[in-house]
Amino acid sequence: MRVGLGLAALGRPGYINLQRDSYLTSRSVEGMQQQANAVMDELFQQSRRLSNRQNNGDKVIPWLDCARSKWGYTYYVADWNVQLGEGEPHEVKDHSYDNFLKQIQETSEHIGEYVKLYQVHSATFDSGILTNAKVHDALSKCREEKGWKIGLSVSGPSQDELIREAMKIKVASQQRLFDSVQCTYNIMEQRPHDALMEAHKSGMDVIIKEGLANGRALSNPKLLKLSSTLNCQPWRS
Repeated sequence: MRVGLGLAALGRPGYINLQRDSYLTSRSVEGMQQQANAVMDELFQQSRRLSNRQNNGDKVIPWLDCARSKWGYTYYVADWNVQLGEGEPHEVKDHSYDNFLKQIQETSEHIGEYVKLYQVHSATFDSGILTNAKVHDALSKCREEKGWKIGLSVSGPSQDELIREAMKIKVASQQRLFDSVQCTYNIMEQRPHDALMEAHKSGMDVIIKEGLANGRALSNPKLLKLSSTLNCQPWRS
């Protein structure tokens, strides 16, 4: 098992983590950049200490060996504002072929040399990504030309069904399109378990998101009791 750092709460001013204002005090562009830098600096320091402890001469735990990027959402439509007028969106989902071409160019220009996995952001049945053969071919071409693995994250109450449908998608070479799946799975959301195990057994990488249920799991009575026993209470500074 590997642990990754997701940047959504650090880079989106309207993200929904509980008690966010107690540890991320600024929602300005500059303030969020400073907070993200501080977290990344601490990650580097912690990883370096772990590397020093576990380095036996030929084995070193790297700090950050790759980046994983997603496409399919546009966030700047809200211009970094949290409070919007009625009906105005914070974000727009678009899994079309044209949007894929636009966003893969942006990704390539900014972080392309570091990317190892390119994911569809929040696939649903309604978004059309599972039936868009033109996008499937473009994703397959991306894997062939750039060497990036291709994945998808899933959202909504039917994550298990989405995973199973995604596993069926093949490209011209009869190779499975998706190399990995990212799914919400935590103490409060257990429904995707069997589908995730099927994906794992088929050779797909499994990435867990919202493992702490955006902070709600930290208020779960059983977890609180266990954390007290282990002296690692949530929210402890």
